Amino acid sequence: MSEVKLAAETRTEFGKGAARRIRREAKVPAVVYGHGTEPVHITLPGHELLLALRTPNVLLTLDIEGKTELAIPKAVQRDAIKGSLDHVDLLLVKRGEKVTVEVFVQTEGELAPGSFLVENVLNTLTVEAEATHIPESVTVSIAGLEAGASIHAKDIKLPKGTTLAIDEDAVVIQVLSAQAEEPAAEGETAGDAAAEA
Repeated sequence: MSEVKLAAETRTEFGKGAARRIRREAKVPAVVYGHGTEPVHITLPGHELLLALRTPNVLLTLDIEGKTELAIPKAVQRDAIKGSLDHVDLLLVKRGEKVTVEVFVQTEGELAPGSFLVENVLNTLTVEAEATHIPESVTVSIAGLEAGASIHAKDIKLPKGTTLAIDEDAVVIQVLSAQAEEPAAEGETAGDAAAEA
């Protein structure tokens, strides 16, 4: 798990106008909350934060005007068109503390020969892990699987210290038969069928 240090500044201005000004300065408005404390409104350096958030469940070490806090991203709002960061909610964590997070499920290996498809029923797996040892992802082998096979949450090998936080019988991946395309009606080409639609 990667840890990124960011310098944060507290902010006292709120609302859309203040947020726009912050973003024009290449910074991102954020809120830090947790551990029964009052939420702290801060600004973070935009580029550094964007790079840090490329790592799922990144651990952030925030220097908030001389006080160091550990936090993980809880909610990230992005501009729908530009993809830039609009706002980030961060959750305070402590070393040794267990947190519940979602980690990406990745597959490896080749299915058995034939026309089979892999369906990711769940793209992420909800797990509980120590705040400073959150896995970036979990990898599942689909090698040799055929139609009808499924992998449940309990079948996935988790890193040491990480436990499931969802129903262990939840289906994560299943293998399906590929559907054959319906043949075009006699004397009709694929182009004719599309023109009629």
